[in-house]
Amino acid sequence: MTAYQDFLVSNPFKPLRLVVLSLALLQPAASFADQLPRVELRTGMFRISAEVAADYTNRATGLMNRSVMPSHEGMIFVYPEKAIHCMWMKNTLIPLSVAFLDDNGVVINVEEMLPQTEDNHCAKAPARFALEMNAGWFRSKNIGSGAVIKGIEKLPAAE
Repeated sequence: MTAYQDFLVSNPFKPLRLVVLSLALLQPAASFADQLPRVELRTGMFRISAEVAADYTNRATGLMNRSVMPSHEGMIFVYPEKAIHCMWMKNTLIPLSVAFLDDNGVVINVEEMLPQTEDNHCAKAPARFALEMNAGWFRSKNIGSGAVIKGIEKLPAAE
């Protein structure tokens, strides 16, 4: 019996584990985003595919540890109460813009956020939602205070 055959007899599942591990390493890791529900939002002629962060854990994690985000995608944070909510960029690798929204989806203010910082970026009035997009997205679309983000009525209640 060869050494390899002896190895297979004494460790019948080890080669299978190695194959599975090798295949897993070749596949892109499933991101946290794949587990979050999505909603289509709109403003003017622009469509946004937004991941929904409606519970504490998802709001706390946000877009941390992501290296890219497609230009028409974002994340909408749903809060259980209207308040002066603040965002920061700890462990967030990409620069983002955040629009704070009232109960009706009206933009209160937009803030630009630098990656991997712990600076607070806060709503200037009580907000119910925060929509994060790639840095400069709102500015490039001429979307600011008073603009309306449509589709928030489809969002689940916050947990």
